[in-house]
Amino acid sequence: MKAVQYRTVGSAPEVVTVPDPEPGPGQVLLKVTAAGVCHSDIAVMSWPAEQLPFPLPLTLGHEGVGTVAALGAGVTGFAEGDAVAVYGPWGCGSCAKCAEGKENYCLRAAELAIRPPGLGAPGAMAEYMVVDNPRHLVPLGGLDPVQAVPLTDAGLTPYHAIKRSLGKLLPGSTAVVIGTGGLGHVAIQLLRAMTAARVIALDVTEEKLALARTVGAHETVLSDASAAAKVRGLTGGVGAQVVLDFVGAPPTTAAAGAMAAAEGDVTIVGIGGGSLAVGFGTLPYEVSVAAPYWGTRSELIEVLDLARAGAVNVHVETYGIDEAPLAYERLHAGKINGRAVILPNG
Repeated sequence: MKAVQYRTVGSAPEVVTVPDPEPGPGQVLLKVTAAGVCHSDIAVMSWPAEQLPFPLPLTLGHEGVGTVAALGAGVTGFAEGDAVAVYGPWGCGSCAKCAEGKENYCLRAAELAIRPPGLGAPGAMAEYMVVDNPRHLVPLGGLDPVQAVPLTDAGLTPYHAIKRSLGKLLPGSTAVVIGTGGLGHVAIQLLRAMTAARVIALDVTEEKLALARTVGAHETVLSDASAAAKVRGLTGGVGAQVVLDFVGAPPTTAAAGAMAAAEGDVTIVGIGGGSLAVGFGTLPYEVSVAAPYWGTRSELIEVLDLARAGAVNVHVETYGIDEAPLAYERLHAGKINGRAVILPNG
């Protein structure tokens, strides 16, 4: 089968031919319908060899949907032909966090070398993929696979980030979304669907801000050195009750802290290497700063339910599997407006 792999440290992803996988006991084989292209992949491919926590080559793709092609011994609950989404942050299934349904915070994943597909385990950017356990599959329930696949990360991750701050997103509040790409443009829609907050979106180009307005942002601001002051101006000097940074670079994390209101939440989702100092006098009083990771399987089910209700519509660009390296080039250059989706069998 064809697969998109990161094969050598520092190199571009390649389309290669590898043996078709087979499911072992307790596993599920999927014929992949669609796979998402994410900035996290680019971040992984920028790490030096000593920072890589898994061996190469690696089949990319931590966002995946497909149809069940075969069931390993002992698997129940699914049948061949079922359309499913893959829940990506795999855990051990038995630690205290996994028992709460929070496999994204599994306490033993590192110890047991359990890694997400596309981020250590073979991913979805291939004609077929093996899912380690049927509990990591969620029925699509009639959703369009191309629209649904980004929801497994670009939908689930902002949903988890927003959900933890719902108590502060009351009528009269303001939420800021920094970075309106794959995750950010979904976050805007989720904020509009789930809260009464005014949404202010920040990005570096007018094209991306136009998409932000199209999907529901009330206000848009160019993300530059004056952005924090502009947000404070739009909020009458109070600042935003919730700031969601989907870039996470040093300039954006600094801006996020500068535009937060007293008792506000700053949530750093992007992995751009930025951080935010916390201490008396460094931020407005009682600002909370968090860096969450992905979301729970039950939250993925909730995100897919929102999509079925028409609350989320992901802006996608589709590519065939042979065009996957081009999709990564365009993403790295900032030319993807929304989410790029690979169709391995399209």
